[in-house]
Amino acid sequence: MYLSRLVLSRDPGVSALNALLDPAEHGQKLDAHHRLIWSAFSGDPKSTRDFLWREEGQGVFLVQSREPPQASPFFEPVEVRDHAPDLRVGDRLAFLLRANATRDLRGKNRSRKRVDVVMNLLHDVPREQRNERRMDMAAQAAEDWLTGQGARAGFLCNRVQVQDYSAITLPGHRGRRKGAPRFGILDMTGEITLTEPDAFLAKLVQGFGRAKSFGCGLMLIRRA
Repeated sequence: MYLSRLVLSRDPGVSALNALLDPAEHGQKLDAHHRLIWSAFSGDPKSTRDFLWREEGQGVFLVQSREPPQASPFFEPVEVRDHAPDLRVGDRLAFLLRANATRDLRGKNRSRKRVDVVMNLLHDVPREQRNERRMDMAAQAAEDWLTGQGARAGFLCNRVQVQDYSAITLPGHRGRRKGAPRFGILDMTGEITLTEPDAFLAKLVQGFGRAKSFGCGLMLIRRA
């Protein structure tokens, strides 16, 4: 794998497009950035996404990929390094993760419905209390979800802290109710202990949760 740092070009010709490349509204921003990152991996028109990315702000993006990104007129010269962590059982890792965390619920007719883990908890909270309890519910949902992820991906969740939770609607993806949120995004930090390094590395490549095309799923790690 490779870990790259992409910085939006400061060329005046590109800067003139900043309102399109880096819009202020959150949903529009994710949609624009999704297309922007693809410009660095667009060599084969038949290729599928094999990279994860996250926005760092100020036109900076971190990208984990199987192939190094290509030069793009929208970015400054790309900074790339090999990303091959040497991990062992018992290693403690600090992590940073932006994730669209979901779970499947089984309905009365045994049908499955995918729900955002935070929205699902908030559903049972009286409407007038939801804003007040939003971050508490987000913390509880994040810990439960990450513990479940660890059971399948070879790690124990020592601690997790939610830095932010937001619900996003993408342009052109609105539901029946105008402005209805399409998915939630959890920003988390914390610490994990590895139990199965190979399983964890496989999941690290794949990414955590959903909405990976829109800047979710990339877990950044370092020694605790």
